[in-house]
Amino acid sequence: MNTLRKCAAVALSLVMLLATAAATAEFAPVPKDELKVGFVYIGDVSDKGYTYAHHQGTLAMQEALGLSDEQVLYKTNVSEDAACESAILELIEQGCQIIFTTSFGFMDYTEALAAEYPDIIFSHCSGYKSNGVNFNNYFGRIYQTRYLSGIAAGLKTQTGKIGYVGAFSLPEVNGGANAFTLGVRSVNPEAEVLLQYTNTWYDPTTERQAAESLLDAGCDVIAQHQDTTMPQIAAQERGVWGVGYNADMTEDAPQAHLCAPIWNWGAYITSAVQSVIDGTWTPDNIFWGMNEDLVGLSPLTENNAPGAQEAIDAAAAKILAGEFDVFDGEIRDNEGSVRVEAGQRLTDAEITSIDWYVEGLSVK
Repeated sequence: MNTLRKCAAVALSLVMLLATAAATAEFAPVPKDELKVGFVYIGDVSDKGYTYAHHQGTLAMQEALGLSDEQVLYKTNVSEDAACESAILELIEQGCQIIFTTSFGFMDYTEALAAEYPDIIFSHCSGYKSNGVNFNNYFGRIYQTRYLSGIAAGLKTQTGKIGYVGAFSLPEVNGGANAFTLGVRSVNPEAEVLLQYTNTWYDPTTERQAAESLLDAGCDVIAQHQDTTMPQIAAQERGVWGVGYNADMTEDAPQAHLCAPIWNWGAYITSAVQSVIDGTWTPDNIFWGMNEDLVGLSPLTENNAPGAQEAIDAAAAKILAGEFDVFDGEIRDNEGSVRVEAGQRLTDAEITSIDWYVEGLSVK
């Protein structure tokens, strides 16, 4: 998969500001029985990772709004090249009034076709471009629930070494690893997190190998920013523990899985499609978090340490109340420099451009 696929857009906050100044268009209501909704997926809906999670949101929207199968159309295994343009055009020809393109590398194709088809609404996931008319972007504060999953890992580890299988050295991945490490060390200040990159989003063999390398280094919990369940399976085979991603991975590694930061894409998709029906859709860019239920944590399994649920609930309550967020200072990097002063909080622009590692996190 293209290395840019899920990057949460370094320029996200800037584009959000620019979008507010752009002209907006008004779309007439679409009778529900005449509505067609299209989706372009980079993977297969059965991948148990990123595309699976997104499709679960699609299904949640379909059920909530009472749409038939003929009204919800999707293209799977679409590569981030001219195939994306072809897939979008097919959905346009099939009569879709709103089309969701769900991978970063689909962004430029979406932008171009949005300009060509101003009467159709385009909503793109994880990018940073929009036109303030019929094309917006959406993503979420997954770092909040990565922090919560770090609490589970920090309470469970016995070796004090936790592995993190990461896709690429990008702000989205690095920021997530930082958030996870901050969660770990909030309950286990001496624990260390080892980050190993695979340079792929989806490669079961490579992900397994990276997890095994971290296990060989003495890690007894394996977390991940990857699309397959292989890191969790590798942890189970070694008799240790794991923290998944995208969706609840307990079924694939029931003896190992602690919990997983998960996406509830249906929270946004349902809202967007309902607004098309109502004629109230606006080209606002979306960066939702726990408060909007776009991100969450899968139910804790019985593999967790005693007290994990209580500790996570307490931290979650502070986040939801606005009393605390993950990147509140003081925060030091792994070279000892203060990156966030006490009493300060990173902005969205700073969070989505992180190129440093917090104290306690190192790259293997």
